[in-house]
Amino acid sequence: MRVPKTAALSRNLMHNGGKMGINIAVCELEAERASCRILKTDIRKALLKDVTGFEQYADYDTVVSLEDAAKAFPDWESFAKRNRISESADAVYMESVKNPEDAGILREYSKDVPTGWVDLERMPADMAAKARDSAVELLSGWDMIGFDEMKEACANCPLSWDKGRGCIGAFGPNESLLPRIADKYGCTIVASVPASASESRRFAPADAAALLKEIEELEAALPKEGKMMVRRYAGPLERMKAVAKISQEEGCGFFFF
Repeated sequence: MRVPKTAALSRNLMHNGGKMGINIAVCELEAERASCRILKTDIRKALLKDVTGFEQYADYDTVVSLEDAAKAFPDWESFAKRNRISESADAVYMESVKNPEDAGILREYSKDVPTGWVDLERMPADMAAKARDSAVELLSGWDMIGFDEMKEACANCPLSWDKGRGCIGAFGPNESLLPRIADKYGCTIVASVPASASESRRFAPADAAALLKEIEELEAALPKEGKMMVRRYAGPLERMKAVAKISQEEGCGFFFF
């Protein structure tokens, strides 16, 4: 079984055309009404360097080594083409073999190999705690659902400040001039955005009021910087205002990354 990495992928989605930049998000797990909260706090699987002692709770891939597969199918090119085996494959995974006859032939060469993932839901509480403590990576219920389900949950979530697309959005590119302008007008939170992103700083709900005040000041100040600055930075200010309001309403922090 190959565990989906949908959550890891979703956390990396950006709304700035895929370019490198700074994003803004709320601390969704601090909000009681977050649609994803229950699933994200429900840890279901752990990736271990060594599954010794957890074998009965481990996930396994049924695989055939490339050497054994080549013995079974001397015409490797035809076999690989029939079953869409990649040239970079390190083994033949039985679940990926498309041709039923080929699968039958390969079965006698196959072995069950642990993936490193163990199912925490099936093991006693003390073992689950031990597995979590030694895990290289953890997967929650949120990680186990598909993008369509995530999209629907985000669209209906009260924390979805970015026009129904979720609680993450773009602040702007790394070279944004907005922090420099903010510093000019004494708006310390906006001025510190690049440093805050670099330091993984978390802002508390109490900081939202200060951010709203800064945004109000910057909305009044931008016209003094020229029409180009207004057009360029009206969007980031609008998004920060939305985040600050959600932070206040839902009692959750926010951060830049």
